[in-house]
Amino acid sequence: MSTASPDHVGVDNPNSPRKMDESIIPARDPEKVDLSEETTDEEASAPPLQQRWNQSATNIFRFLGTIYAFILMGMTDGAVGALLPYIETYYSISYTAVSLVFLSPFIGYTLAALSNSLVHHHFGQVGIAVLGPVCRLIGIIPLVFHPPYPVLPVVLAFTGYGNGIEDSAWNAWIGNMHNANELLGLLHGAYGLGATIGPLIATAMVTKGGLEWYTFYYVMIGLDGVGLVFLTAAFWRATAKLYRAQFLDTTGGKRTTTRTVLKEPITWILAMFLLGYVGAEVSLGGWITTFMLRVRNAEPFLAGLTVTFFWLGLTVGRVVLGFVTGRIGEKLAITIYLVLSIVMQVLYWTVPNFAASATFATFLGFFLGPLFPAAIVAATKLLPSDYHVSAIGFAAAFGGGGAALFPFAVGAIAQSKGVEVLQPICLAILIFILLMWWFLPGGLKPGGLEKAREEGEKVGDGMRKVIKKVTRKRN
Repeated sequence: MSTASPDHVGVDNPNSPRKMDESIIPARDPEKVDLSEETTDEEASAPPLQQRWNQSATNIFRFLGTIYAFILMGMTDGAVGALLPYIETYYSISYTAVSLVFLSPFIGYTLAALSNSLVHHHFGQVGIAVLGPVCRLIGIIPLVFHPPYPVLPVVLAFTGYGNGIEDSAWNAWIGNMHNANELLGLLHGAYGLGATIGPLIATAMVTKGGLEWYTFYYVMIGLDGVGLVFLTAAFWRATAKLYRAQFLDTTGGKRTTTRTVLKEPITWILAMFLLGYVGAEVSLGGWITTFMLRVRNAEPFLAGLTVTFFWLGLTVGRVVLGFVTGRIGEKLAITIYLVLSIVMQVLYWTVPNFAASATFATFLGFFLGPLFPAAIVAATKLLPSDYHVSAIGFAAAFGGGGAALFPFAVGAIAQSKGVEVLQPICLAILIFILLMWWFLPGGLKPGGLEKAREEGEKVGDGMRKVIKKVTRKRN
């Protein structure tokens, strides 16, 4: 997965019957990939079940559909933080009350984590392609009518489910592809792009256009309507029958349930890692505008611009560092990125200057960017292939709940302590997820995760080895 060679484009055999959808058939199937003398040694050694994003026109169409979906998810999540001060003012509510717009989607994310495998099994990927945008629309349409505030947290639970079910499904699909680090970097870079332009558009509409906060959601209704048509067309042939057939050889036709994968400790380590990571990411993205307004005394437009810089840094980091992560090994790369993120977080907290804060926030986003994609790749390397959809789906959706839980906690505590509590909370989260990452099997050298799986290394074995070495040196 860490190889950066160009993807090999498969050539269809026109005389071969199409019994399965092109994206379901493994990329090494001779009917889908030309394994002639032009195939390189590197391609010939690729894992037999790995698809390539450009192996067929169908796969390209679907990959572009997932990119579009992640842009919409980023716009939905990112705009909330930018609009938060204006929602608070519009309804004349407290920090704790306005923070419910973060908490309620946690219910949706939790349901998505538990139902992802079931939806795949009964409806296939096309079920995800329809359900995700529809649930987002159910959550967004009521917002344009600016209903009484108690309605907002209720309808946003649907948005959480729509984002969660797509987040888990498309991460699992692309995480199993050739060059997954790079592709997931692009996928999550698309989320970052959406989270960059979403706050920028929302802030400009309110501060420069003189419009109310809810006007932004007219834009989102149109974009999500396009997304529904786009994704449904792209995955129309990815039915439940084809999805179930994909795992006949490895599971004997039996579905690997979420209950089964939850017995695997690696699933929970990754889920807790992503819970903390997404919590830190969205807490920062959600409360930066308020922090810059109330603590750094920035102008409204500049405060909104700061959160745009944060998401822009995250986007660039995901795309650029995605090409670095696989080459030095996921375990070492994420350790380095997290240490640098902690340094940026401390500087952002302690340097009381607007320009410095905006700069540190941008670099903080840059180093946080590749963490989510790397965790997905780690799951594909450490877990059996039939666990991937359920385990990655659960971890991604459960982790997505951090986007609700931690921003709400920041708001609830800020009610009595002030919004400056954002900084120590995020610092504690970053330290926590660094510890979670170290508990995963595998050393810091390239190929460490694959070696850990081959040798049957358990969760925490690496930490125990380090502790033993330190103890021996002291003695």
